[in-house]
Amino acid sequence: MFFRNKGAAVAWIAVFLGNPGARYENTRHNAGFMTADAVEKSAKVKINRIKFNSLTAVATLGGQRVFLIKPQTYMNLSGGALRQAMFFYKIPLDHVVVISDDVSMPAGKLRIRRSGSAGGHNGLKDIIVKCGGEGFPRAKIGVGSPPHEDYEMADWVLSQLSGDDKKLIDEAAKRAAKALEMIIAGGIETAMAEYN
Repeated sequence: MFFRNKGAAVAWIAVFLGNPGARYENTRHNAGFMTADAVEKSAKVKINRIKFNSLTAVATLGGQRVFLIKPQTYMNLSGGALRQAMFFYKIPLDHVVVISDDVSMPAGKLRIRRSGSAGGHNGLKDIIVKCGGEGFPRAKIGVGSPPHEDYEMADWVLSQLSGDDKKLIDEAAKRAAKALEMIIAGGIETAMAEYN
């Protein structure tokens, strides 16, 4: 039996990108999961039901029923979990909001986009390939770029957060949770005007 709250139809899907497991907690690549934690607090839900290779919940955000998912595949396979949820709920791509990290922006910067390329992000790339294109809104959380060009990108995004970067990214995750609600309630333009 699948859980639906009071029979209300799900109108949106919010996907929080990260890597599962204790090894990846508090890393730059898990900025999406940090946003999920902020949504749990603000919406008073627990994203803990297992469905579609993800931890999931249904919450009311911006007056709409939203299916929240934290894929439990690795980052570069996020699209498969989302595709299953989109098919089950019959949700079009423009009603999917993806929250991810972005190394091209300074730590703590938040950018809302209507659509766009993967920009080298493997989680976004997999979603674009498996879910029908680039036409989904997204909130990208800046996690900063490696300190020098010899630094391996994988080592950077999987490194533990501390100090100012940790504070800035935690705050950006809270803002991303509010931006998600604004996207759903008032549309992408409203959220872009407020947060970009």
